[in-house]
Order: sequence, then C-alpha cells, then structure tokens
Amino acid sequence: MKGKTFAMFVAPSLILMLTFIALPLVSVFFQSFYQNRQQFTQTTVESCTPGFLTQNCVTEVRNTAKLDANGKPIIDRVFVGLESYRQLLQPEKVAAAFAANGEGWKALETIDFYRALRFTLTFTLVTLPLVLLLGLVLAIAVDNTVKSLRGPLIFVSLLPFIITPVIGALSIRWLFIGDGILTRALEWMTGHDIAMFAQGWTIELLMMFYRVWHVAPFAFVVFYAALQTVDQDTMESAIVDGASRWERLTHIVIPHLMPLIIFVSLIHLMDSYRVFDEVIGFSSEAHRISLQWLTFSYLTPDETGNRSISRASASSMLTMIGIVLLLIPLLMRTWRDHKVSR
Repeated sequence: MKGKTFAMFVAPSLILMLTFIALPLVSVFFQSFYQNRQQFTQTTVESCTPGFLTQNCVTEVRNTAKLDANGKPIIDRVFVGLESYRQLLQPEKVAAAFAANGEGWKALETIDFYRALRFTLTFTLVTLPLVLLLGLVLAIAVDNTVKSLRGPLIFVSLLPFIITPVIGALSIRWLFIGDGILTRALEWMTGHDIAMFAQGWTIELLMMFYRVWHVAPFAFVVFYAALQTVDQDTMESAIVDGASRWERLTHIVIPHLMPLIIFVSLIHLMDSYRVFDEVIGFSSEAHRISLQWLTFSYLTPDETGNRSISRASASSMLTMIGIVLLLIPLLMRTWRDHKVSR
C-alpha cells in the first residue's frame, strides 16, 4: 500500500484520537498542577437585637465572595505544582502508618485514595482469571455440543453482556438487598438473618460476581470464534498419538488461543481498573469506593458550589498510570510474540 493511501485511511482515526483522547489528556495533566481559588473579601457586620434597656449588638467578620462586573465570582488560577498529588497520596500519613508505632495498612484504609486503590486492584486482579476461565469453559462446552443446540446456547450466554451495566448491577442489588428474593431464600435455607449490604466484604463479593457474570460472555464469544480456527489436522494427529483431552487443551488449544487471551486480558484490565458502574449500582460508597468514583466525587460540587478540579485531575492521572503499569507485562508479551512471528 502506498504511503499516501495509507495516510488517507489512518488520518481520520488519528484526528479523532488526537481530538477526543490526546488533547483532553494533556489538558487534564496541566489542570492537575493548578488550583482554582475564589476571591473573598472580609466585611465587618454588626447585628443588634432588642434588649431590656439597651440593644444587644454583636460584631462579626464575614467572608464575602468578590464579584466581577457581570456578577460572577472572581476565581484565580494558581500554580500549585505537585500539591494536588500530595493531598491525594498524603506521604506524611503513609510514613507515620509504617513507622515503628504505626498501624500499617489499617491506617492507610482511612485515606480515600489508598482505600480506593486497594479495592480497584483487588477487583481487577480477582475478576480477570475468573472471566478468562469461565469464558474458556463456556466456549469449549458450546463447541462440543451438538450443532442444533449451539445457537440457543450462544444466545443465552450473551444475554448478560447485552444488559446495561448499571441496570444489571441494580438488578443484582435488588435480589439481595433487604427482603430481596435471594436474601429470603438464603434466610429460609440457613435459618439466620442475612444482611448482604451491612458489611463491605459481602458487597465486594457481589460486585465481583456481577462483573464476572457481565463480562464473561465477551470472553466466551471471542474464544468460541477462535476455536473454529484450530487446526483439525493437528488435533486428529494428537488423538491418533493418544493425547488426552487435557493434553490437547494445554498443548494445542490454549497456545492457539493465547493471542486472544492476551487481548481479552487487556480489555478487561482497562475496563475493570476504571470500575464505576458497580459502585453506583450497589450503592457501596460507604464501604467500597474505586479510583474512578473518587475522581467523580471530586468533580461533584460541594455545598458552596465548588469542585476540586485539580485533585480530580491528579486522581485521573494516577489512575491512568496504574492502568499503564498493569498493561506493561501483557504488552511486552505481545511485542515478544510479534518479534518471534516475524
């Protein structure tokens, strides 16, 4: 393909990526080094109330927002450097937590960033192998059923992936919260009162269960499509040589699926590290928060109408750095396989 033709094909994608990904990312990076501070002026106000012989007067100093000619608050943009990152990471409290008399990780759990980081990493790394395993098992099971049943099985298996994430999370929550159907069933079977949303670890298990249930169909359909391209001559040769099902799976099928296993892992890591829908759907803010939810909370206006844009930007940048660190081993594996294939 000629260079000009290649550029014409690639240019639209590059323009869209620069416009909607690269430029906003650069903007967020610079915003993390600045803080918007509203200007206030101090005014002395004297308020009096009737008294018996004389009035009771109280003088107080109030902070009043400065307004411009249009009646809007005056806001200064101040360069603060790494202050937003320091407020997020709080290195002083980290050092105190791991000092001689510190409480270690228990003390870090009181800091929002580390609490969100712990849940995000646990959620991502626990659900990844479960999604891959369940997707592979479903793909192999459907591939080995009779052809007349494959269509209905594929349709049923893909239903969880079609459901909108927030709606699916709310559905699972309604099944287990309070007098939900499954909660009542568990109480009837065990004879004990069950409150799935009264403690953090049960909510976390439900959130992981939902993510695996929702995402495994994606891995299933990718692996099932790849199973149709397995070299049948190699499989027949392995059967003639006496290879068991497990040996054929580990020496032929999985190596053939490895590029797609890495692909599914990349997609899942990027999505799970930005977990947000589950936190909203399960209303877990009191027990479990994610890095994405933390960014959202900083962008939510407080009672005065202000938003912590600088800390939200810093949180976004740290989230992106975490995603990159998780993806590096898989990307290096992909690069090595590409060099070997060439």
